[in-house]
Amino acid sequence: MNPFRYVAPLAAAMSFAFTAIPAHAADAPVRAANAADVLTLRSANDFDATVARLIADVAAKDIRHFATIDQAELARGASLPLRRSTLVLFGNPPLGVQFLQSNPLAGLDWPVRMLVTEDAAGRVSVSWTDFGAIAIRYGITDRDAQFKMAGEVAASIATAATK
Repeated sequence: MNPFRYVAPLAAAMSFAFTAIPAHAADAPVRAANAADVLTLRSANDFDATVARLIADVAAKDIRHFATIDQAELARGASLPLRRSTLVLFGNPPLGVQFLQSNPLAGLDWPVRMLVTEDAAGRVSVSWTDFGAIAIRYGITDRDAQFKMAGEVAASIATAATK
């Protein structure tokens, strides 16, 4: 097995993502240092407001909200420490199903997931997987316009949650 097989696809994913969001945008998502396919925006709001704004923007866009999972609550139930962390699952089936039609394994990344976290200093962030990386991960080459749209909508939702 070639340990470098993901280098070219990851580089392509990174270039795809940067074309959807202007490089000069002050609030452009940044990539996590240890997860190149994850985009993150810092929130100007507290944790609860960020989660509420994210869910409200999903609803305002008439996107289906599937679930909200309070991961810190799950950790408390297991008597394990965890800073605040909430996963929000949502999606637009007419769009998302197209990715599954191209490659059923893309269902591992659908519906869309956004993670709201709070660090030790109380800073809140929203993170999500870059759609260019998802396209490359599953070898989907016939849905470029749909992936571009999904990426733009996700960035819009994250921005609405963090402004």
